[in-house]
Amino acid sequence: MPHKKASEALSHITVLDLTRVRSGPTAVRQLADWGANVIKIEAPESIEPDGSLGAKRDTADFQNLHRNKRSLTLNLKEKEAIEIFYKLVKKSDVVVENFRPNVKDRLGINYEDLKKINPRIILGSISGFGQDGPYEKRPGFDQIAQGMGGLMSITGAPGEGPMRVGIPVADLTAGLFCAMGIQTALIEREKSGLGQWVNTSLLQAQIFMLDFQAARWLCEKTIAGQAGNNHPTSVPTGVFKTSNGTMNLAVAGEAIFRRFAEAIDKKEWIEMDEFKDAKSRLKNRDYLNELIEEVTILKTSEEWVDLLEKVGCPCGPIYTIDQMFNDPQVKHLQMAKPIETHPFGKTELVSQPFKLSRTPSEFKQRPPHKGEHTEEILDELGISSDKLQSLIDKKII
Repeated sequence: MPHKKASEALSHITVLDLTRVRSGPTAVRQLADWGANVIKIEAPESIEPDGSLGAKRDTADFQNLHRNKRSLTLNLKEKEAIEIFYKLVKKSDVVVENFRPNVKDRLGINYEDLKKINPRIILGSISGFGQDGPYEKRPGFDQIAQGMGGLMSITGAPGEGPMRVGIPVADLTAGLFCAMGIQTALIEREKSGLGQWVNTSLLQAQIFMLDFQAARWLCEKTIAGQAGNNHPTSVPTGVFKTSNGTMNLAVAGEAIFRRFAEAIDKKEWIEMDEFKDAKSRLKNRDYLNELIEEVTILKTSEEWVDLLEKVGCPCGPIYTIDQMFNDPQVKHLQMAKPIETHPFGKTELVSQPFKLSRTPSEFKQRPPHKGEHTEEILDELGISSDKLQSLIDKKII
């Protein structure tokens, strides 16, 4: 079964995927979903049992990360396997890996090695803390990066101690930035004809994601703290109780605050010294929030959203994940798309968050069994059936 193009956008690009766990597979998923011919290279089951590095294949997590790929098993610790890998490099555009930095050197697959084989090759690398420096040998884990990258210090309620975010945000963003870097290098290659090394880390990605909070320190020497559900500077913005649960309000700026006060029949707030401008509202945040909640508790979340949306006041329900996927706008955006998988049969996976008008992304290839396409891919390299059996016997594939 040849490569099934998920899109025409990157269908001319071949990617060798050496990644595991989450950050690397996240990067490669971006390339696979937009049509790249992705060959996922894994150690044989006898060398690395299913689930020993990351989620088992029969989990929703694995299925969501590894669609639109083919799988080839290679024991890269063996010379014959490296020779096969080098043959693939000659025909490929991109290699992606998230080993510890020194592993590439040990295996002979660092950028200097690869560009000798194919000067056009682009190597995408993700590490925990960078490819060099005092922490280069440390293993990288999302929660460690969240802590060192400052995120946990500004997440959670004041006085309750640091709090991790509910998703592996450092892993995910490092993967997305790596994919963005690879695509940037592919565009640059059209001018130079040469590949290059793209590298990022969980720590770099997490620091970048601090965005304005990081800039406040760099420019103003302001150290942000925990604000719970309150926005650090925009008041009133936060979570408020309703008669049947909670809702979000984002009342930013003078015009919106005026519309909000009028809509909830509290026009007197507009003229109160405590709330007369953004600086005053920030100073008296707790008092204002208390007054707002005395009002919001009188109606349901749905009633408030309907009322406030009509006057242009940003607000919204707070969904559980099942409620979110049942929202009519989420359904309209097709954020869940159908696919046939081995463990779940016909199911749905999370689709891409952006669309291209001429070259859409589809789910064309279910997540593969380990080594499912080994024979097919090696046949494409011209390796004979006798040689294939020899490689199997030696546990090289």
